[in-house]
Amino acid sequence: MDVFYTCCFAHILVHIVCQFLCLQTSPLGKETLDALKILAFSENPDLQHSAALYYLHMSQHLNTPLPAEYLSPYQALLQSSDLEVQQMSSLSLVNFLLEGNFSAPCTVNKELVVQVGLLEPILELLESGDPAVQCNSCACVMTLAMSESNREAIGIAGGILPLLTLAKSYDPRVQQNAVGAILNLTRSERIKCILCRKGALPVLTLLLQSDDAEIQYYSCASLGNIAANPDHHQAMLTIGDGFILRMLVSLMSSSVQKVSSQACLCLNNLASTGEVRAHLLSMDIVLFLLTLLNSNNKDVRQASITLLCTMSHPPGSVDASLCEEILQPLALLMQTERTNPVVLIHASCTIQNLIQAVNLEMIIQSPCFEELLIALLNPSNEEETLQYVAASVAELAKYDITRVHLIKEKALIKRLVQLAGQLEHKELSFQAASVIKELSYSVKIASELNYYMKDVLAYLMFFLSHQELRFQHLGIATLCLLKDDPDFSLAISQSRLKEQLEQIRQQTEETQALLRVVVSQAESIHLDE
Repeated sequence: MDVFYTCCFAHILVHIVCQFLCLQTSPLGKETLDALKILAFSENPDLQHSAALYYLHMSQHLNTPLPAEYLSPYQALLQSSDLEVQQMSSLSLVNFLLEGNFSAPCTVNKELVVQVGLLEPILELLESGDPAVQCNSCACVMTLAMSESNREAIGIAGGILPLLTLAKSYDPRVQQNAVGAILNLTRSERIKCILCRKGALPVLTLLLQSDDAEIQYYSCASLGNIAANPDHHQAMLTIGDGFILRMLVSLMSSSVQKVSSQACLCLNNLASTGEVRAHLLSMDIVLFLLTLLNSNNKDVRQASITLLCTMSHPPGSVDASLCEEILQPLALLMQTERTNPVVLIHASCTIQNLIQAVNLEMIIQSPCFEELLIALLNPSNEEETLQYVAASVAELAKYDITRVHLIKEKALIKRLVQLAGQLEHKELSFQAASVIKELSYSVKIASELNYYMKDVLAYLMFFLSHQELRFQHLGIATLCLLKDDPDFSLAISQSRLKEQLEQIRQQTEETQALLRVVVSQAESIHLDE
């Protein structure tokens, strides 16, 4: 009797499959699900084969998401003893998990796949002897690991060691998917630590030498994610006595642009100490970066300017000849990417890092200086971008040679006062006001600021009443410089600024008195002891 009903369900399913393939009608009725359950949980491999084949066809042609109840037959199909059933069912599950697969988004909820208990049979298939099954199961893990909660579940369920084993597979498809899964797992800080303990670093480092660009990319990106935590740097750098640095510098020249950009980003994360930066400088890394700055690929340009910014950071010095080599391609990049916040922020920081007495005139005469001013005047630039640009200009404005140029730019003075008055953006306001303070060392600035006296006094009043001491100090320093101008001196004396300054003076005296008492008591206790 059971055999009779099973054969009936098989006949019905075959009919539905034919109808689905020929007429493209919906195959998701209750009758279909009942038949699939019977076939999937059957001990007959031929019947399981029919169910697996039907799921494979659905994954390739279905134009709606797979309902959650259709996941339950996968439990039996993935654990089937029939290799072909494993191959088809694992492939169909990959198809469903991949967003935008084929002509329609036949997706299933990634968290739900784990919740209904399919993670364990998927991980078991990682240890299959069949490359197709290994490839498909790695792909399943890779897509499931896009979810934060799933990453934790994969780590707990013991999926890391099998993936590391398959990352050394001789089959490039298996390798690709295994390392792709590892990459997604490295987005979890806890799983990164487990990966390192389980020996992922030597495996990923060796894979940088792969002939497959996709494997190079995945391993490079995985190492970059791990390197985002400085706690892992020592372990990474001791592999082969800095072998990882040599490989990453080599990959910067890769013709595959995403590999090149990932190599730069990984090196950027590793170059957090002066010692590593000095080692990279000895490898002429700056010359590689200057070539990449003018790449025709946006990601490469952004990654290279990010790393150049890090490499220019002190401690360490950039001599005049190297500075000159940097400024020309840097200016060209800034001209090309005038609205790109990543480029403008890191270019501004790079210029700020290059500021030394020996380099100053070179910077002022280069197009980079003009590009900084263009960026500062551009109303379309965002707050964070303007903040970094203004910080670089403020550093340059500490020198007389720069002030001479800046004071001539009347539009710039107006813009700085405007930005300093944007009190809701406190960092931008502070940096713009810092430029004005530095310019105030020149007596010529007062006549230009007279046109905006009301606005200047308004932001200074805000600074003096600010809770942060750096704002108070900047406000007082600016007032000390501007008070020598008769117009500003009169305006200050007739405003609330005078009262606020007196209040700060009294608070300072009270603080000093309290400090004297504390110090006196401390000395008394010390003598008694």
